[in-house]
Amino acid sequence: GFKRLLASMGAGGASVETELTEVNVVPGGVVQGEVRIQGGSVAQQIEGLNVGLQARVEVESADQETKQDIEFTKLNLGGAFEVQAGAVHVVPFGLEIPWETPITMFGGQQLRGMNIGVTTELEIARALDSGDLDPINVHPLPAQEAILNAFRQLGFGFRSADMERGHIRGTRQRLPFYQEIEFVPPAQYRGLNQVELTFV
Repeated sequence: GFKRLLASMGAGGASVETELTEVNVVPGGVVQGEVRIQGGSVAQQIEGLNVGLQARVEVESADQETKQDIEFTKLNLGGAFEVQAGAVHVVPFGLEIPWETPITMFGGQQLRGMNIGVTTELEIARALDSGDLDPINVHPLPAQEAILNAFRQLGFGFRSADMERGHIRGTRQRLPFYQEIEFVPPAQYRGLNQVELTFV
């Protein structure tokens, strides 16, 4: 009846919330969590439930740079099921972190400008309802950390990090973007303007 119509337009409908068990991960690891679907004022048919990883990436066009949210991993958590009015439906998940995922933390510090998180998508009556982005901290693998530390020991200072849309030629890159970490050289490397580092 009328309540069902309202629910189909989002009023009194099911709401979704994702809780991550652990927000600290490494490339090649797994982020664990659960999606909690809270039934609204009427029973509703859920047609699909997905979680994914999303990054805010710089896209360069001829005359400007814009930022774009790119989903780079998606996991389907099941098809159709019904959530009763007022009921809570909990779906646990483990989402694999691709090896090429940019790092967002180094030396206990957040790398400025790095924005990666878990997205949740609930499909109700062919309408997609996306929850908030739940941020994760991607720490370097030991090999990556060794390289970053080597730069630091040589006196290079961290300047910035960004994620750029595109591919690096001659690599087996799978993601549609890559990370650049920029360092400022110390005085003894005066000939260098800056050093850009990308892990592939």
